[in-house]
Amino acid sequence: MPKKKKKSLHSRVTTDGLDRTPHRAFLRGMGLDDEAIGKPFIGVVTTAGETTPCVMNLAPQAKAAKQGVIDAGGTPREFTTISVSDGLSMNHQGMKFSLISREVIADSVELVVRGHAYDGIIGFGGCDKNLPGIMMGMVRCNVPSVFIYGGSALPGTWRGKDVSVLDAYEAVGAVMTNNMDEAEIQELERACLPTTGACAGQFTANTMGMVSEVLGLAPLGSSMIPGIFEERFAVAKQAGDIVMRAVNGNGPLPRDLVTRKSLENASAVVAATGGSTNAGLHIPAIAHEAGIRFTLDDVAATYVKAFDEVRKIFSKQNLLF
Repeated sequence: MPKKKKKSLHSRVTTDGLDRTPHRAFLRGMGLDDEAIGKPFIGVVTTAGETTPCVMNLAPQAKAAKQGVIDAGGTPREFTTISVSDGLSMNHQGMKFSLISREVIADSVELVVRGHAYDGIIGFGGCDKNLPGIMMGMVRCNVPSVFIYGGSALPGTWRGKDVSVLDAYEAVGAVMTNNMDEAEIQELERACLPTTGACAGQFTANTMGMVSEVLGLAPLGSSMIPGIFEERFAVAKQAGDIVMRAVNGNGPLPRDLVTRKSLENASAVVAATGGSTNAGLHIPAIAHEAGIRFTLDDVAATYVKAFDEVRKIFSKQNLLF
C-alpha cells in the first residue's frame, strides 16, 4: 500500500525555492540556521506587558513553551499583542475600549499567523478580553493551536483573613456607607493583590480559562494552577509538544474542537460554576469564528438546562436548591 503523502507545511511558502532567497535572509538575520528554517514554524503569542498584573507573568511561560516546541522538533517564533485591563479601564471612558480590544487581539493573531505562514499557534492570555481574543484568532486561522491561561494571582492577607481585589471593590461601598474608614481601606488596598496574575475570583478571566479547557483548546487542569506557581512552566512546555504533534498530523484543529456540543458544554460549565456573564458575549464570538451560529439565546438555553439538571440531582438527594 503506498504511503500517504505528508501535507506540506504552511511555512514552506516562505522558505522554499530560489525566489525565497530574501525570505531566508530575513530568517537568518534572526539567527536561524538551515536546520531551524527546515522545521515547522510555531507562533507563540502573548499579551505580555505592563498594562495589568494579569499579563505580567506570561513572558516566562512563553519562554517555556518555546523550549517545548524546540524539544519537539519545531521552530518557535514569539510575538505579542495588546491587552486592555478591565480593572484599570472601568468606571471611566476607558471601558469603551475593553471589548474592542478582543477584536484587535483576534485580528492581530490572524495577521501575524497568516502573514508569516506559521504552521501552528501557542497562545497565552491573562486578562478578561484577551483570553477569548486569542482563542478567536486560533479558531479563525484553524491551524494546530494550544491555548494557555496565565493563571490567577494569589490572595493577600489582611487582618487575619484571605482577601482579593474583590474585597477592594466591596470596601469602596463600605466606606461610602460609613462601615469602614479610609485608613482601613488603604491597608486593604496594599494587601489584596500581592502577586501577578489575574483577579482571584470567578470573573471573566478564570471563567474563560475554564471555557478554554472545555472547548478542548487548552490542556485539562491547566487553568487552575495559580499564575506564579512553577508548575505552569511544565504546562507551557507541554503545550509545545502538543502543538507539534498536531502539526505532524496527530491532533485535531481548532474547528474540530469547537463544535455545537462543546459550546453547549462550555456554557453549562459557566452556569454550574457561577461564572462571568461576559461568557455570554465571548462563547458566541468564538462560535462565529468556527462558522457556527450560537447566540446569546443558545447560551441562555444551555444555562437553564444546566440548572435543571443540578436541581434534579439536589432533589434526588433531598437537598434544598
